Amino acid sequence: MDIKTIGVVGAGTMGRGLAQVALVQGLKVALQDLEMKILGAAKTRIDQGLSRLVEKGQLSDGQKNEMLRSLTVFTSLAELRNADFVVETAPEHFEVKRQIFQELDKACRPAAILATNTSSISITRIAAQTKRPDKVIGMHFMNPVPAMQLVEVVSGCETSAETLNVTAELAKRLGKTPVAARDFPGFLANRILMPMINEAIFTLMEGVGDVEAIDTVMRLGMNHKMGPLALADLIGLDVCLATLRSLQEGLGEPKYRPCPLLVQMVDAGYLGRKTGKGFYKYA
Repeated sequence: MDIKTIGVVGAGTMGRGLAQVALVQGLKVALQDLEMKILGAAKTRIDQGLSRLVEKGQLSDGQKNEMLRSLTVFTSLAELRNADFVVETAPEHFEVKRQIFQELDKACRPAAILATNTSSISITRIAAQTKRPDKVIGMHFMNPVPAMQLVEVVSGCETSAETLNVTAELAKRLGKTPVAARDFPGFLANRILMPMINEAIFTLMEGVGDVEAIDTVMRLGMNHKMGPLALADLIGLDVCLATLRSLQEGLGEPKYRPCPLLVQMVDAGYLGRKTGKGFYKYA
């Protein structure tokens, strides 16, 4: 399958990061979100990201300008009708994704592959909202997309081998390393990561150590580049909570019960970097 145009649904952190990576690799990008204000902000951030590559000598000004000309933005999902491959990066709520995939199924041409960047929601369940479940797949990018190499590629019950192969090849074209995972709650990355983050929050709540002590132990003692609480702030505490609830519901195990402190912080609007306050404070 010759992919020339990639559609991206959602112009938030993940969506604009994916759009930037796709532009650098010579793809045309159709970026969709609900408001032009959001899309305008995303275009500015993408421009800034490409400008940093120019400063590093990885791109010329001419190449950067050509890439920006390959970016179009829309507020209607119907405008993605000519995309060869679409990646949805909307918030981690099934009802939101259900509506998006039903609309994409109607709007996109029959041969187009529809991927979701979900970190925990069942691919099979999302695919069942369409009339092309063989062409629906999970493509879970890590944050920030331009810097992180891993992409989890998750097949649903009806995802075809061809769809899996095309998606893996696209991930490689984007400069990423695809890793296949089965369609179980949390897949691989979050099935392992979220219990660790949750336990770190429990140790904080129980007074075993403060924020700095917990993160320092994992950075210096376990050689992690970032402590679990700082990482939770980067991911978004609301995303961590939604993923843990998905794990608890999908696997029925009490060990995935979200820490009450995490629930309280999300209720208070302390979501991490994106709100300026989580376990740490941000400018």
